Amino acid sequence: MSSRDLILGRVRRALADVPRNDTPYEQAVQREYRREHGDRSTARTVDLLAENLADYRALVHRCAAGDLARTVAGLLDAHGSASVVVPAGLDGTWLAETEVTRVPDRAEDTPAALDRVDSVVTGCALAIAETGTLVLDGGPDQGRRRITLVPDHHICVVRVPGQVVASVPQALERLDPARPLTWISGPSATSDIELDRVEGVHGPRTLEVVLVSEE
Repeated sequence: MSSRDLILGRVRRALADVPRNDTPYEQAVQREYRREHGDRSTARTVDLLAENLADYRALVHRCAAGDLARTVAGLLDAHGSASVVVPAGLDGTWLAETEVTRVPDRAEDTPAALDRVDSVVTGCALAIAETGTLVLDGGPDQGRRRITLVPDHHICVVRVPGQVVASVPQALERLDPARPLTWISGPSATSDIELDRVEGVHGPRTLEVVLVSEE
């Protein structure tokens, strides 16, 4: 008997006396906690997102939709990037003003190959203001999870206010749990027992977030 069979057997035995028409767990458990903290306007929610992203040491930029290509080009230039990974479904206009070499997101790429790329530009699924978190779900403008973990510089574009929610409960209502969700709160960082912070161990050392106004 495999470990899987053993565990499933225990689950079946534990549920043996539960009626088949019993109330589902998600309906039986009351969830009366706050869905967000405070009563903020949309603008204040976006400001809170920017504050918390910066608190996690992400670099936050704001621009209008018409200035997005110029902003992204400037960030790549300031970082000294010679190459950038591009998800298959990324809006081509985002990179319209840069001559940086584009590297497509391909299944056959190895971690070593991605490590030689300077930057990656992606969209996101959602951004959570109260926690300063970006959520990626592997959508067309985000690509495979690994392209946001291996290159040392990640530029993430957030459409404001459409992709901004106040809280985690609000985010969960809009996310598909069957998709490969990556939750990012600032650049990759860890600390040793002496609390010496080291960035870039588990992902990009530099995270830049562009809040682009949809209005």
